[in-house]
Amino acid sequence: MTAQNKTFGFARALAEADRALVGTWVKIPALETVEILADAGFDFVVIDMEHAPLTFREVYSALVVAQSAGMHVLVRVPDRSGSHLQRVLDSGADGILVPRVETATEAAEAAKQMTFAPDGYRGAGITARAGRWGGISMDEYTRLGTDVMRAVQLEDRGSLENVDEILSVPHLNGAFLGMGDLQLSTGMRAADPEIQALVDGFHSAAARHGIPTGTAVQTPEQAQAAVRTGHSYVMVSNDTGLLRGAATDIVAATRAKL
Repeated sequence: MTAQNKTFGFARALAEADRALVGTWVKIPALETVEILADAGFDFVVIDMEHAPLTFREVYSALVVAQSAGMHVLVRVPDRSGSHLQRVLDSGADGILVPRVETATEAAEAAKQMTFAPDGYRGAGITARAGRWGGISMDEYTRLGTDVMRAVQLEDRGSLENVDEILSVPHLNGAFLGMGDLQLSTGMRAADPEIQALVDGFHSAAARHGIPTGTAVQTPEQAQAAVRTGHSYVMVSNDTGLLRGAATDIVAATRAKL
């Protein structure tokens, strides 16, 4: 997957994959980190603009390096306002996660901003990176736009209670289950029967509407469990967590030897 044949489409990647895709979050503004994650073998990364102080230029640079190194790239935008969607898509992201979506109206607005006219509001930026700087035809450019993942994050009780309505929104082709915020907002643990009922409803609705889903976990065992419940992409840990874990382990092991 070189810069020359990159399709800019996570939705297509999921459709063509014969297994769940494994990724992690990028929060550190360093290109070396992105290259290391690619060398480690991750299928994709999610550049996190919501919970990391990343500038747009840092996001853009990380995106280019990650794709050139063979990874697909999703970008979690800072909020659901839509202010970043056009520029992130013009930059050639393989998909977008829109956080804190609570209603079908919010989901529809986000989906339209990520979808070309006449079905949506996304403008034609064929001379940007997503259009190979004007090097591809308009037909190819708009086709690539359909392969982009347009995903919403559902992460509170209200959104999960309305999940069927939200996932029926036209042009959505991805969903993300935010278990951390779901537990925080409800005050319940993941194993609580009420949480489990909401999660089951999420998966049932996604299956009915043919929407691929993903979530974030901390360990390989949790990733395995997530895939068994129906997720087709999963983020395991993040760059800061991986660095902290490795650093903590090496210090502890070294001190134990001295």
